[in-house]
Amino acid sequence: MAINYGLAGKIFVVTGGSRGIGLEIARELLNQGAGVAICGRKMEGLEKAADELGSPQNLHIVQAHIAKPEEVDRLFTEVNSALGPVDVLVNNVGMNFVTPSVADTDPATWQKIIDTNLNGTFLCSRRAAIEMKPRKSGKIISISSIAARKASPGMGIYGIAKAGIEMLTRVLSAELAPYNIQVNAVAPSMVRTDFSKPFWSNREIHDHIIKSIPLGRIAESQDIVHPVLFLASGGADFITGQVLTIDGGATVL
Repeated sequence: MAINYGLAGKIFVVTGGSRGIGLEIARELLNQGAGVAICGRKMEGLEKAADELGSPQNLHIVQAHIAKPEEVDRLFTEVNSALGPVDVLVNNVGMNFVTPSVADTDPATWQKIIDTNLNGTFLCSRRAAIEMKPRKSGKIISISSIAARKASPGMGIYGIAKAGIEMLTRVLSAELAPYNIQVNAVAPSMVRTDFSKPFWSNREIHDHIIKSIPLGRIAESQDIVHPVLFLASGGADFITGQVLTIDGGATVL
């Protein structure tokens, strides 16, 4: 899909950019002429992603654990040195594994899922805002999920974390509006990536999911990429505090 979003020369940080939705966002941003930094916890995955993206000069990889404040600080310091001041942060890191009921979950499991999804989003958004406020310009875009609004078996803590991201989006949008920083999120339904493969690769589960989606299919990564790029563009300068649902109509039923 050839759409020019006017992002050439803009500097992006995409967390969790070594695979799935994050990798596809990075790929399209590079195609648009943006400078892109992707981060992840494993250098092996980052190097593989860089190879897949062709290792262009406007790509920078950083190994970092975004739930650790000191590593988030190092991430932004490295990006500033390699590419320049960050214009747009895309909070894409997400992690889930099937859990028992929240009431039966051990605290360590709770903490791991909350740290990766919610605390990491807070820490990166906080660090981005520190840089963007003096310039009175910037955008923060987070990847939420329709799981934030519907209790789903095995995904309770993940949904709670994503609900926190949606409120964080609203709160930050109000706090950062005086600095001309727009803060938004997108909330997809299930997307066909390795992250969700345990669900869509099961024919029975796949067919059950399809029946709940009026458009009759599971989302592909590109269905999420372009709304994110729109929110990063000048066309969304008067949009803030919003969560754009991308679910093929699933939540209207």
